[in-house]
Amino acid sequence: MSRAPKRESRIRVSTGKRVSPGRLIALGFLSVIAVGALLLCLPVSHSGGVRVGPLDALFSAVSAVCVTGLVTVDTGAAYSFFGQVVIAVLIQIGGLGITTLGAGLVTLLGGRLNQRENNLVKEALNYPTWDGIKPLIRAVVLLDFTVEAAGVLLSLPVFLRDYPFGRALWLSVFHSIAAFNNGGFDVLGRGDSVGVYTHDVWFNIVTCLLILLGGLGFFVMRELLRHKRGERFTLHTKVVLLMSAVLTAGGALLIKLTEGGDMTWMGAVFASVTARTAGFATYPMGGFSNAGILVMCVLMFIGANPGSTGGGMKTTTFFVFIKSLRSAATGEEACAFGRKLKDETIHRASVIIGLGFAWGILMTAALCLLEPELPLRDLLFEAFSGLGTTGLSTGVTPRLSVPSKVLLMLTMYVGRLGPLSVATLLTAKKPAAVSRAEEELPIG
Repeated sequence: MSRAPKRESRIRVSTGKRVSPGRLIALGFLSVIAVGALLLCLPVSHSGGVRVGPLDALFSAVSAVCVTGLVTVDTGAAYSFFGQVVIAVLIQIGGLGITTLGAGLVTLLGGRLNQRENNLVKEALNYPTWDGIKPLIRAVVLLDFTVEAAGVLLSLPVFLRDYPFGRALWLSVFHSIAAFNNGGFDVLGRGDSVGVYTHDVWFNIVTCLLILLGGLGFFVMRELLRHKRGERFTLHTKVVLLMSAVLTAGGALLIKLTEGGDMTWMGAVFASVTARTAGFATYPMGGFSNAGILVMCVLMFIGANPGSTGGGMKTTTFFVFIKSLRSAATGEEACAFGRKLKDETIHRASVIIGLGFAWGILMTAALCLLEPELPLRDLLFEAFSGLGTTGLSTGVTPRLSVPSKVLLMLTMYVGRLGPLSVATLLTAKKPAAVSRAEEELPIG
C-alpha cells in the first residue's frame, strides 16, 4: 500500500520560490505603516482640536515608520495621548526595524533564531558577515533602550521647568525616542518644532548627543564600548568617526557662514547635526538663505552611518564615492587608512549616489509641476528631506496637494529602504547565462 506524499513536500511545491529577505523587510514596513495608519484614523487617536483626515493619518504613519518627521498636521496639537503613543511606537519600530526589534525580543527572552531569521536580521542591519548575529541583535536592542532611558533622564529637567511632572515625563520619553531614532517628531504642540529651546544649552547638548549616537551606528557603538587599549579600530569605524566629525564641524561652519549673525554657533552646530536625518529645528528652515538651504540639502542627502537609526545615502557611501573620484582623477588606487577599497564597493557606492541623486531631482521636478506656485528652493528642500528621511521643512508640507503628498510618502519609503534596495526589488533578475562581447564607447 503506497503512502501519501508528505505534507511538508507538498507545501514546498505549492508555495514556489521563497520571498527574498529584502522583499520581506519592505513588506514588513508596509504592514506596520498600514496598521499605524488605521490606528491613527481612530477617533481615540485625535485630540479634537485639529481635524485629522485619513491622508493625514497615513502621512504621519509613513513619516513615523520611515523615521522622517515630515507632517501635514502638528503632532502635539492634532493627536491625543493615545495617538502620540502610537507614533512613538512606530518611530521605535522604524528606527530599529521590525525584524531587528522582533528578533531582539526573542533573543532577550532566551529564544532561538533559525537561519532564515538570521538572514533577515543581517539584511535589515546591513551587517557584512554571518558571525555573531545573535550577540549583535541583543547588543543592538540593549543599546537602543539604554541610550533612550538615559535620554529621558537627561531631558526631564528641561521639560520640568515648563510642564507638570506627568506631562514633562511624557515629553522626555517621546523626545528621547524621536531623537535617538532620528525621527524628528515633537509633541509640544507649538508648530515650530523645538524652536522654544533655541537658546537652551542643556537641551541642545542632550538632543545633539542622542541624534549623534543614533546616527553613529550600532556596530560602531559596540566597537567603541568593547575597544581595548592598543587595539586598532576596524576600517568601518575609522571612516564613520572621521566622516561624522568632518560633516558635523564642516556643516556647522558652512551654516554659520551662510546665515551670518542671525545664527549662533550653537544653532549652527545643532542644524548641522539635525540635518543628518534627525529633523528637529531650533531655527525655522524657511528663514534660511538659499546658500544655507543648499548646504542643508547636501547634509540631508549624505545622511547618517550604516547600521544606524538614520537615513540618507550614508557617510561611508559618500566617503567611498569621493575616494573613487580622486582615484579617477589621479590614476592612483582608491585607498583608506592604508587599505585598498574593493572595486565592488566603489561600484556600489557610485550606483547608490547616482540613484539617490536622480530620485531627488526627479521628485523635485514632479513637485514643481504639481505645485507651480511654490518656490523651487522649498520643493527641492522638501524632496531631499523626504529622501534623506530627515523631516526638516520650510513649512510647505501641509500646503501640498494630495498627489504631492503621495509622492512625498513614496520618497520617504524609498529613502528608508534605500534607492539601490528598491531598484533591486523592482528589477531583480537571474544573471544572464551568456556574457556578451565588450565594446568601447567614448565618454567624457
